[in-house]
Amino acid sequence: MGETRAESVVRELYRDLLTAWNDRDAERFAGLFADDGALVGFDGSQVDGPEIGKHLAPIFQDHPTATYVARVRELRILGPGAVLLRSIAGMIPPGADALNPAANAVQTLVAERRLPGWRVVLFQNTPAQYHARPEAAAAHTAELAPQATDGRLLT
Repeated sequence: MGETRAESVVRELYRDLLTAWNDRDAERFAGLFADDGALVGFDGSQVDGPEIGKHLAPIFQDHPTATYVARVRELRILGPGAVLLRSIAGMIPPGADALNPAANAVQTLVAERRLPGWRVVLFQNTPAQYHARPEAAAAHTAELAPQATDGRLLT
């Protein structure tokens, strides 16, 4: 069974979010969120919708950020106009061509259909540390490694 229209749109919303990060565009990244949306960053930062762009701008300005690649693991309709997306992600450091396993993450995005379209209401980026399970950490990296090599952002 293929994706529903809503699931496909949310997959593209997620792609747009990661692309905005990879392009280091804080304004575009923040513009994908609902006004009452929330971001939970890799370091545990919790940022509300209106502050997301202000939070990311100095990060992009002052730090060379890594590039995301990701694989969607689940898309689930939560109700009319609401979709959950779960994924695994990895990051390629600036100037590198391979993933940094220490930056692997599990990501969750919840989106709602709002005028003028779908918006992110929650994006959570959790470190994938897999405590005491090195095989799980290695599998995470191995699953994303082909994308790092061939340049595919999202599968």
